[in-house]
Amino acid sequence: MRAEIGGICARAMQELGYLGAGTIEFLYEDGRFYFIEMNTRIQVEHPVTEMITGIDLVNEQIRVAAGGSLSVRQEDIRVEGHAIECRINAEHPATFRPSPGQITYWHPPGGLGVRVDSAAFQGYRIPPNYDSLIGKLIVHGRTRNECLMRLRRALDEFVVDGVDTTLPLFRTLVRNADVQNGLYDIHWLEKFLAAGGLEA
Repeated sequence: MRAEIGGICARAMQELGYLGAGTIEFLYEDGRFYFIEMNTRIQVEHPVTEMITGIDLVNEQIRVAAGGSLSVRQEDIRVEGHAIECRINAEHPATFRPSPGQITYWHPPGGLGVRVDSAAFQGYRIPPNYDSLIGKLIVHGRTRNECLMRLRRALDEFVVDGVDTTLPLFRTLVRNADVQNGLYDIHWLEKFLAAGGLEA
């Protein structure tokens, strides 16, 4: 399926004559992909690709924008391991209501296979005017199981005080059997939260 959808995207970009970074988004349900949109920019989730390929996508984007060529060919790209990204938002973890305010304590995790992309710090004031994203936690492992174990540890180490964040939701999800076994779909989270899953 990965090869099929990748081929469709590559052919579409060739036919459009598109150059530059871009992401084509799909939903997957009942064994089929459904096109959502194309974003003609680097996406928030690009570190997942960087972690499993070792390629700096931002650097490649700048090279192409400056009139250069990519530093790698598609056939040279190797996908290794598994990566998961959690978007740490200043939001209530069950209602997703924004939680602007001052971060009174900030302690991001570290260690092998753990990456945190953020400009937040202790004392930073989150304004109410913009997107509530304050950081991204990206974890890589040789297998999905190893990745989930590292993610569990990294989420437990991540401390943000002073505002509500989505960290409690992710801590709950990473311990959920459906999530661990990949038994979820595009409706799963909505049903989980409606059933009081975060409080369980």
